[in-house]
Amino acid sequence: MGAIRSIKTKRRSRDLDQIHADLRSPKHLAEHTDAKPAEDLPGLGRWYCVECAKWFESENSMEQHTRGKPHKRRLRALKEEPYSQKEADAAIGLRTDNGTRKPSKLTAIEEQAATLNLDMDSDG
Repeated sequence: MGAIRSIKTKRRSRDLDQIHADLRSPKHLAEHTDAKPAEDLPGLGRWYCVECAKWFESENSMEQHTRGKPHKRRLRALKEEPYSQKEADAAIGLRTDNGTRKPSKLTAIEEQAATLNLDMDSDG
């Protein structure tokens, strides 16, 4: 089983939220691309597809990649905004701002009944 895990982590690509951060901030992208020396990267680190977070050997292979189906699928997936923690909390019912609670109809009816009882007691 150890061999299977190493393969899965070896081929792991960047997540969509990380790529969204790369597209928004050139600083974030520079941190990722500068993490590895250029000598270790394919094509000496010249050709990089930001949307797919992949390095390419030549300009021709990058052009073929941009015309391909996996790249187009990734572009379609990147059109959606990534979920925020606030949306995730709201989905499971946790809210940071609950606002003021509205009284239920039952309590309003009970209050009316109590005022009617008080009015009847004061009359008698």
